[in-house]
Amino acid sequence: MAKIHPTAIVEDGAELGADVEIGPYAHIGPNVSLGDGVSVAQGAIIDGHTTVGARCQIFPYALIGMKTQDLKYREGSVSYVEIGERTVIREFATIHLGTADGEKTVIGDDCLFMAYCHAAHGVILGNHVICSNSVQLAGDVHLQDYAIVGGCSASHQFCTVGKHAMVGGMTKIRQDVPPFMLCDMVEGAMKVIGVNVVGLTRRGFPKDTILALKDAHRFIYREHLNRSQALERVEHDVEPVPEIAELVAFYRNSQRGVA
Repeated sequence: MAKIHPTAIVEDGAELGADVEIGPYAHIGPNVSLGDGVSVAQGAIIDGHTTVGARCQIFPYALIGMKTQDLKYREGSVSYVEIGERTVIREFATIHLGTADGEKTVIGDDCLFMAYCHAAHGVILGNHVICSNSVQLAGDVHLQDYAIVGGCSASHQFCTVGKHAMVGGMTKIRQDVPPFMLCDMVEGAMKVIGVNVVGLTRRGFPKDTILALKDAHRFIYREHLNRSQALERVEHDVEPVPEIAELVAFYRNSQRGVA
């Protein structure tokens, strides 16, 4: 049975799974689906065509499924928000619907979207992603699995942060951040400063893989080679573990360029 505070509003048509809890003054729209065990705290608003996976926690005054701020939006378009399982959305975070018909804003499984974070139209977060307080993601930004973005960072539209990358706080993300790397602001510009050794070690990556990624970083950022030369050296002179192939492919497939 759902546990709904008497001051909460759950509109007709909303679908509630087993053991859902909805706190005081929360508002659940008519096209919302909440999975089993979801908790929605005081004052939170979930609207639009929004699906929230099982055992998610929505903290006070979060707003999910609001109309996009994109000026290209046309009234009557139907777009979506999809949130995976066990994800935590903290206080005052905002997650907006897509712009065009059928567009989705997606937050994956086991993510932590901290207080005051914003995901604009078409943002996609993979699984196990962490956005620290006040991270601002413009439209169509993609954070791949296990990416971590530090507090008060802001991303330009269409940027990608690769899997297992970590971005330091207050970073202006204007280009893609390569997977497995650390990125931070250096003298007013975003720079790749090394391999995310601590994060990769905590997640059980072998030492040989980490050493190979360090070699790749050296060729790309320390040897004064142009990007094509550096990637050729990485492909021929670095231990060919799967992560190296992923790293090279990320550079070659980037649409905005890599930091």
